[in-house]
Amino acid sequence: MAYEFKLPDLGEGLTEGEVARWLVAEGDEVAEDAPLVEIQTDKTTVEIPSPAAGRVARILVDAGEVVPVGTVLVVIGDGAPEPGSAPTGPNQVRESRVQATPLVRRLAQDLGVDLAALSGSGPNGRVTEDDVRAAAAGGGAPAEGRREPVRGVRRRIVEHLARAHREIPAVTFVEECDFSHLDLKQLLPTVLHETALALREFPELNARLEGDEIVYLDRYDLGVAVQTPQGLLVPVVRGCDTRSVEELRADVDKLAEQAREGTLAPEDLRGSTFTVTSAGRLGGLLVTPLVNHPEVGILGVHRIEPRAVVRDGEVVVRPMGNVSVTFDHRVVDGARAAEFALAVIARLQAG
Repeated sequence: MAYEFKLPDLGEGLTEGEVARWLVAEGDEVAEDAPLVEIQTDKTTVEIPSPAAGRVARILVDAGEVVPVGTVLVVIGDGAPEPGSAPTGPNQVRESRVQATPLVRRLAQDLGVDLAALSGSGPNGRVTEDDVRAAAAGGGAPAEGRREPVRGVRRRIVEHLARAHREIPAVTFVEECDFSHLDLKQLLPTVLHETALALREFPELNARLEGDEIVYLDRYDLGVAVQTPQGLLVPVVRGCDTRSVEELRADVDKLAEQAREGTLAPEDLRGSTFTVTSAGRLGGLLVTPLVNHPEVGILGVHRIEPRAVVRDGEVVVRPMGNVSVTFDHRVVDGARAAEFALAVIARLQAG
C-alpha cells in the first residue's frame, strides 16, 4: 500500500513552501515520526517527520522547488500509481518511466526536450534541470559563468525585496546624531527602546496599509535586521516600549545568535510593526534601507565615528553618526517622518 505525503498547512496563512533538504533518499526505509524533509518557509526551516513507516518509493519534489500546500512530496510504500493515473500515449509512457520532478517535466515540455532521450545526472539516474537545459542548448555556446539556483533564505529575500521595491513609494530622511551620552555597547537596544517611545507619538509610522485602510497598531514589536551566512533575517523584539534596555539587549543577543545558527522559530520572524537596522562599522556614512513590507517605515543607524563639530562656537570632537528614516509616502507625510526622526535623535542625544 502506498502513502502519498502532501505538503501540510504550516499555519500563519502560508500557502506554499520550499523543499530545503531531503533527509531520506529513494529506497530508504523510514520509521514513523522519523525526520523526513526540511521545508523552508517564511525565512525559517521546519523539519517535518514521516507520517508513516515504510520504504521511500518516490520523491516527487526536488530540493529547491517551491510548491503549494497540498502538493504530494513523496510516496512511502510500493509507489503504485492511483487507478486511472497511468499515461496513455506512447511518448507519455516512455517519459513516465523517467525519474524527474514535475518542475523538470514542465521545463522539458517548455523547451521541447524529450526526457526519455536523456541520461539523468541526479541520484538514481534522476533527470535534473541542468540536464534539460544542457539538452536544450544542444551544440550552442556554453552558458557563461557559474550558475547557482536562488534557494532558501536568498529566494525569500529576492521575493520580499522585489515586492517592497515594486509596491512602496519610499522616501528617505537623514539627519546626524551626537552619540556622546550613550553607551555604545548598548546602542541597539537603546535605539529600539527610544524608537518605540517615539512611535507612540507618531502612530502613522507604527502602522500598515491594508487595501484602502490604514491599520494603526497598538503594540511596539520591532524587527532587527541581522546579517547571517544565509542572508539577511529580521527577528522581532517584542514590547520595546515597556521593557528595560537590559531586557531588550538580552533579547537582541539571543535572537541574533539564533539567526546566525539557523535555529529561529517561525514566530520569531513574524509580526514586527517597524524595523531598525544598524550595521555597525559596515554601516557606511549613509545607506537607504528598504521598508520591510507590510510595515511603513524603517530606521537606520549608520557608522558612528569621531567627527569635528561646532558646540557653543568651538570646534570639538564628538562620536557622530547619521540616522535615517525610510518611509512609505502613501501613509506617512515627509514632514511627519522628519519630525519622527528628529524625536528619536533628541531622545538618543539626551542619553
